[in-house]
Amino acid sequence: MGGLFGPAAAAGAAVRAAASGPRQLVRPSSGGPSWTQERTLVAVKPDGVQRRLIGAVIQRFERRGFKLVGMKMLQVSDPPCEILAEHYQDLQRKPFYPALISYMSSGPVVAMVWEGYNVVRASRAMIGHTDSTEAAPGTIRGDFSIHISRNIIHASDSVEGAQREIQLWFQSNELVNWADVGHHSSSYQA
Repeated sequence: MGGLFGPAAAAGAAVRAAASGPRQLVRPSSGGPSWTQERTLVAVKPDGVQRRLIGAVIQRFERRGFKLVGMKMLQVSDPPCEILAEHYQDLQRKPFYPALISYMSSGPVVAMVWEGYNVVRASRAMIGHTDSTEAAPGTIRGDFSIHISRNIIHASDSVEGAQREIQLWFQSNELVNWADVGHHSSSYQA
């Protein structure tokens, strides 16, 4: 089979598309909005690390088709916990803030950056409601969380928040841009 719709034409179109480095993927038949490539910060909190849930969290994100581009384990207990103070700046006036900082500095945290289409919104859906009593079964918090103050995981709540949090937790040289050969993804450009 040759001509306009043959394998050579399809291969040529794929090469041209990859060479131009598209930043969006559009469903041709949907006529709807494009899917934008995003990055988000996901952190397994001290209770998740202590309960050995890091692998379960990673597995859910990988199975969803997201790409891990940065990961590190760190202890954020050095006073005055600048990273935590900056991360939770919008909660500083809340009565639970001191307990939150104490908890987050009580053990190691595994911070990760995941990349994919609409990854911010999808991550929030995957982790579930903050309060474990309201988190749906099948979500990370619904399946693993035992209390609102020990809720396993953090994920950025907006694209803008994700950009701020990623810059707070990671240096740019700690993030890896790699080709996801088995999936239809393009490289992320901030």
